[in-house]
Amino acid sequence: MKDVKVLIVDDNALILELLMKNLETICEVRGAADGADALLKIVDEPPDLVLCDYKMPGLDGRQLYEKLRVREQTRHIPFIFLASRTDIEEKLRPLVEGVEEFIPKPFFVKDLVRSAKKVVDRLQLEKLQTRATRPGVIQGHLEEMGMMDLMQSLEMGQKSCRLTVRHAGETCEMFFGAGQCKDARLGSLEGESAVFGTLRWTDGEFEIDFNVAPSRETITRSTTGLLMEGMQYLDETARDAADTTVDSGTEPVAH
Repeated sequence: MKDVKVLIVDDNALILELLMKNLETICEVRGAADGADALLKIVDEPPDLVLCDYKMPGLDGRQLYEKLRVREQTRHIPFIFLASRTDIEEKLRPLVEGVEEFIPKPFFVKDLVRSAKKVVDRLQLEKLQTRATRPGVIQGHLEEMGMMDLMQSLEMGQKSCRLTVRHAGETCEMFFGAGQCKDARLGSLEGESAVFGTLRWTDGEFEIDFNVAPSRETITRSTTGLLMEGMQYLDETARDAADTTVDSGTEPVAH
């Protein structure tokens, strides 16, 4: 499900096409060839996020940002800027309100997509929250937002809540305080082990209750550190499984 709409603005047609192609897997994308084109499209149909090059002929990225900030209908739209390190430090760094990130050029596309995805996931979570059927409670499916996406979004938003995840008859509860996972329970597992047990879940349901706060602390790592350790754990588990498969091969068939 691609609820989040992103407008990509770049006067280089090749870069614009490249970014649109790589981002269309995580969000709904539109392109604009320059700042003036972007302004018209944003006024006509405001996106959820603008990914914008800074140096463009005519209306540059900063001027576009400033024009949108004085309009009530568009002042809330978050920005990600692409610019040289010098321009970031000298021209853009003072822009704080609504700027999610400054990405220095040149950049690797995979790194840009990773940065954009964190913002897109957080915006997706906010959209789910506006559609909540119960006050302070949102529900969804892991097919829409995976475990890592959920946890990163809660950390970025500095949320305090209970995240309940259900998959194949199992239920895990995680408790977050100011974006940090403080406690987790999965069957007989507690703490980090409970979190690691859910990271491979790719389908199921989740519920986030912002009315519940952690009552104890079984995890001391940051959410980012927890996820990094969890991914390493999954890699090691996959390697061990592959080694076991190779070692337990059947005897060769005699002809």
